[in-house]
Amino acid sequence: MNALWYVGRGTGLVSILLLTLVVALGVANRCGRRVLGLPRFAVAAVHRSASLLGVVFVAVHVLTLLLDPDARLSVLDLVLPFHAALSPFWYGLGTVAFDLLAALVVTSLLRARIGPRVWRGVHWLAYACWPIALGHGLGSGSDAGSGWMLVVVGVCVAAVLGAVAWRFSPRFAEVDDRRAATIPRPTAGAR
Repeated sequence: MNALWYVGRGTGLVSILLLTLVVALGVANRCGRRVLGLPRFAVAAVHRSASLLGVVFVAVHVLTLLLDPDARLSVLDLVLPFHAALSPFWYGLGTVAFDLLAALVVTSLLRARIGPRVWRGVHWLAYACWPIALGHGLGSGSDAGSGWMLVVVGVCVAAVLGAVAWRFSPRFAEVDDRRAATIPRPTAGAR
């Protein structure tokens, strides 16, 4: 095993942890309430920072595996799914996740130009990107069958499923009574 393999392996693990945090915080930020005692702007800032850090770790993951001779990846394998010489299906899932992540990054950078509606529509791809990336890690990761990795995956799955279940629950839309009491209500004569 060489240093590139260890870096690729480690950055892949950190990437899935960061992407899990990003998905959960993205859901939490949509509720419009304090989450874990943090105001909405702080949750948004942590979400944005974790997103950027996750993209950096994914980029290092991809670059180190591209340079690792044991991975036998080409530049074409990074953009064309299911083309890799080694484990084409599992590496293909990684390519699909990478392509989806690239679309999320590009549209986030162009958000002011493309408008919030298009950006939001593309941003829903995060719900597809995360499980595809997780599947890639489980299928091609060298630690996928180890006990500690199964615990990490279980925690990640529980966090995302919990956030998504909360997002689609009736309780998600409820407004905190304390916050509702501080929001000024329009009077009958006001427009």
